[in-house]
Amino acid sequence: MLDKIFWLGHSSVKIKSDRTIYIDPWKLKSPEPADLILVSHIHHDHFSPDDIKKIRRKETVIITTGDVAADLSGDVRVVKSGDRVELFEMTVEAVPAYNPGKPFHPRESGWIGFILTVEGRRIYYCGDTDIIPEMNNIKADIMIVPVGGTYTMTAEEAARAVALIGPEAAVPIHYDDIVGSIKDAMRFKELCKTAVHIKPLAYR
Repeated sequence: MLDKIFWLGHSSVKIKSDRTIYIDPWKLKSPEPADLILVSHIHHDHFSPDDIKKIRRKETVIITTGDVAADLSGDVRVVKSGDRVELFEMTVEAVPAYNPGKPFHPRESGWIGFILTVEGRRIYYCGDTDIIPEMNNIKADIMIVPVGGTYTMTAEEAARAVALIGPEAAVPIHYDDIVGSIKDAMRFKELCKTAVHIKPLAYR
């Protein structure tokens, strides 16, 4: 499954299985039509209407929060933490994402991360979050985790989150644009006992 996960820069990810899934598409270089678009929250580096237009078809499903959905039309499905959507022979679960001690992503905003079950594997896209108590109840095979600090976890905090959840593999994101650098991803890899896959930037 790891070879089907592509890092598109910052927090933007594409999963290319039987369906094409984008998560928080932003600054897309070589967009292709999407079957499913997931948007974690309304900040401009995660919710980009212009990038969504590049990949959206009439049949594309968007799953997101209520504040994002208010600016979209078509097949848009609003979720909150704890909700579960089944479609395209996969499952999407919404989970909390917030900063307990910082103002950037308050818990009361209701912003989210996602757990996708694709080809029998649970992929946890953390969203913009720090370590939170709800992670104690999350099970995942692959973890896509922010490591850039400031607005999300630092490399050290991200490594602790991975240790808490215990996936088979982890993919660092949320660096090398706005905040963070490849040094954060490398530091994260050094600290993790779990296998870490630092993805090259994919223009696809």
